[in-house]
Amino acid sequence: MQSIVGEWRLVSTRATDDHGSPVDAPYGPKPMGLLGFSADGRMLAVLCDGRRELPEGKSAREYNSYCGNYSFDGETLITRVDGATKLERVGGDQVRRVEFRGNQMVLFPPPRPLGKINQNRELVWERIK
Repeated sequence: MQSIVGEWRLVSTRATDDHGSPVDAPYGPKPMGLLGFSADGRMLAVLCDGRRELPEGKSAREYNSYCGNYSFDGETLITRVDGATKLERVGGDQVRRVEFRGNQMVLFPPPRPLGKINQNRELVWERIK
């Protein structure tokens, strides 16, 4: 089993609808993020839209952060959230399917509603050396 312990930086994101058609990428065209996993089972995640200026008509920057105890079985990452920007996440589990592609780790959150469709996200992380 590959280890996730260490620090990771977000290198790309993409999203599709339930039919596989592309939809707007999470955190805009220039995503930024850091992810850290300690050997004793703690993690933290910080992600945001990294554009210097937001496009016309957009007043809020997509941002997310949370932390908690985690478990990883080689395929599924589960974090029991004990701190988050979105208070409704505190006390719940964040579940991510995990794939490794070379030196990258790809996280797949569960589908999320986006208007009348589901958005299926893929977040690609690279280990910080």
